[in-house]
Amino acid sequence: SSGINAEYGGLDETNNESYRYLRSVGNTWKFNVEDVHPKMLERLYKRFDTFDLDTDGKMNMEEVMYWPDRMRQLVNATDEQVEKMREAVYTFFFHKGVDPENGLTRENWVEANRVFAEAERERERRGE
Repeated sequence: SSGINAEYGGLDETNNESYRYLRSVGNTWKFNVEDVHPKMLERLYKRFDTFDLDTDGKMNMEEVMYWPDRMRQLVNATDEQVEKMREAVYTFFFHKGVDPENGLTRENWVEANRVFAEAERERERRGE
């Protein structure tokens, strides 16, 4: 696929779990930033910046995994609770597009969120 996304290494079925799923069931949905309300963009970028602890413009699994450990301090969670939370957080962010090795860049964050939502809608339509 060409276009703007390809220029900065955008997302497609080769590097994103949600696109992979959509293509596997014949859904050709493609992200278009113009479909996203400016307020939603702002909110999504704010959320990205919360998770990008070292502010390098890339969210990685290590940064995301900070939060279950933080939960231990905040609510005095047990090791078992923290481990469950870590698994859930890992799975969630993996499906949101955070690659375990390469992370997810800020410019791909909004697209990753939108394609994730589209994959969820597709799963619902199929009763999965």
